[in-house]
Amino acid sequence: MTEIKKQFPEGFLWGGATAANQVEGGFDLDGKGLSTADMVKFVPKDERGNGHALDVTSEEIEEILAGKSKARFPKRDGVDFYHHYKEDIALFAEMGFKTFRLSFNWARIFPNGDDLTPNEAGLKFYDNVIDELVKYGIEPLVTLSHYETPLGLTQKYNGWASREVIDHYVRYAETVMKRYKDKVKYWLTFNEINIIAISPYTGGGVVVDRVENPLEVSYQAAHHQFVASAKVVKLGHEINPDFEIGCMLARMETYPATNNPEDILLAQHQNQMNLFFTDVQVGGYYPGFIKRYFAENNITIKMEDGDLELLQEYPVDYLSFSYYMTLSVSADPNRDQTGGNFMGGVKNEYLESSDWGWQIDPIGLRVTLNTLYDRYQVPLFIVENGLGAYDTVEADGAIHDPYRIDYLRKHIEQMKEAIADGVDLIGYTSWGPIDLISASTSEMSKRYGFIYVDQDDEGNGTLARSRKDSFFWYKKVIDTNGEDLA
Repeated sequence: MTEIKKQFPEGFLWGGATAANQVEGGFDLDGKGLSTADMVKFVPKDERGNGHALDVTSEEIEEILAGKSKARFPKRDGVDFYHHYKEDIALFAEMGFKTFRLSFNWARIFPNGDDLTPNEAGLKFYDNVIDELVKYGIEPLVTLSHYETPLGLTQKYNGWASREVIDHYVRYAETVMKRYKDKVKYWLTFNEINIIAISPYTGGGVVVDRVENPLEVSYQAAHHQFVASAKVVKLGHEINPDFEIGCMLARMETYPATNNPEDILLAQHQNQMNLFFTDVQVGGYYPGFIKRYFAENNITIKMEDGDLELLQEYPVDYLSFSYYMTLSVSADPNRDQTGGNFMGGVKNEYLESSDWGWQIDPIGLRVTLNTLYDRYQVPLFIVENGLGAYDTVEADGAIHDPYRIDYLRKHIEQMKEAIADGVDLIGYTSWGPIDLISASTSEMSKRYGFIYVDQDDEGNGTLARSRKDSFFWYKKVIDTNGEDLA
């Protein structure tokens, strides 16, 4: 019997991933405009429900802009990467990062979103960040839009609900792609593009109380993002044919809770609805199941001549995704529910859960990798994976996080198995290599990092950075290209 090699390919892109709105801070510095993330308030623990509302209302926006809100907005301050980027990137380099995934905050570059000329001070900040990464030989992986639509576009056009936003996005993409054409090779057009159907405000700056059929508008906004993405793939390859431009999905591998055919059909439907977005961005087509879903839910997508041809002609170069957990579904409404990344499901008795109720399923990552590669046959890139947990700082300053090491080790082992299965996996960026503000709750105590940041949920602390045990473990993993996971 031939020995199967379970190893990562040479040149595998190990690193970490962040989002501007969760780390940067400096929300009103150097000409930056407001973004949708700047309107998202801190949710105290006792007010959180399973899948608490993530969409901001028109009334809330007006109250905030009028200065009448008493809420805290932690994403405005992040963990002050804006002033700590040199220190943070040096720590990433110490771990041996081959790549670092960051997002550009569109409103830092085009403060209103539809400005005709960019804000040079905002671009200068990203010049400095990119140059710092290049200095250490770290490959930048840039997300163009990561839950931070300029608020000006939300107020003027209701965000991606309007087709007009496509041209403004393409202008922004052209600006940064031309500026960094010799320094940035890897790009992502939209972060977790499928979240627009779950939280239209988060994913597309769409305020749902301004429309009659929110579900229809969510999918219309998604269509506008599909078209914008295809235009940017075309444009990017004209700027630099060596660009690798990908899409990004919040992957929700869904299992049936039982062998009941109703559960199996429901799980299949959930998986189809999740993969619809990559069917369009990778496959270049609207699949049959989504057409039926639209018909049954009173959804009509307005398309212009040439849209479908554009999607077909300019698919992405690779498929990236976030993976934290799997979901289980049941046709039985009485089964116990559990939380998750923007959506929950029924409890899976075979899996443990995180402190936030997210079910931990390393084998599910191998399942996901095989599912995606079988369906699309394009390179895959895991751009988010990690464990949000409560960390304790010991008297001597040490942070022991064996639970995080265990989570990551088990997932990396399954990545090896998937590579042995024949999956073309090009890289892995763990989510939150440095502690950051939570996307869903805006809390700080849900920590993902290898690097601890001294800041609490109320924004108090020195912002000092320190290395957790997992910092040294991940350094060893990268040093050995995934061979030493002990």
